Amino acid sequence: MLENIFHQFSLLEALGAAFGVVQVILSRKNNVNNYLFGIAGILIGIWIYFQHKLYADILLNLYYLIMSIYGWFYWKFGKKQKETPISYSTKKNYFTAISISVLCFTLMAYWLKFHTDSDVPIWDALVAAFAWGGMWLMAKRKIENWIFLNLSNLVVIPLLVYKGLYIYAGLSVFLFIMGISGYLKWRNIYNQNKLNDLKTT
Repeated sequence: MLENIFHQFSLLEALGAAFGVVQVILSRKNNVNNYLFGIAGILIGIWIYFQHKLYADILLNLYYLIMSIYGWFYWKFGKKQKETPISYSTKKNYFTAISISVLCFTLMAYWLKFHTDSDVPIWDALVAAFAWGGMWLMAKRKIENWIFLNLSNLVVIPLLVYKGLYIYAGLSVFLFIMGISGYLKWRNIYNQNKLNDLKTT
């Protein structure tokens, strides 16, 4: 019985990880369809995290779901009914992303510590905090989203190992590597777009 349950979760975890891999590869390539694969992985992740009492990660995935839908529309149309280009964050963007992260951490840490049976409230809250800020920046197509998301990955890797979610931990290692690659890729795309704009003016 337990072996069957473990096998089932392993398959679900592997499937969710596979969707996550495709999503981040498409994100790195600046492909808007990354959000479609992300949504599928999010829904699987919510179920798995619930079974392991990672409640902040459940809320994080619900936030991912909302931001993925918003991000898909924003990438496709933006404010000018055309695709929004990659850009660097302004001071206002930084302030918003940091504020989201700090507020998320404060609320999550309190809720997890005093209102749930989580045994890792601070670490779980920290993972969610960086990711919330990073997903907001990604939805806005800001290069710095990779930095915030990688800070989240650095914290979540040992947390997932502690929880025995080794496939997701391996996925997070992959996401960290792809985060570095994605940052460099987006920077190159931004520079190339700027060069093309100069050539056409």
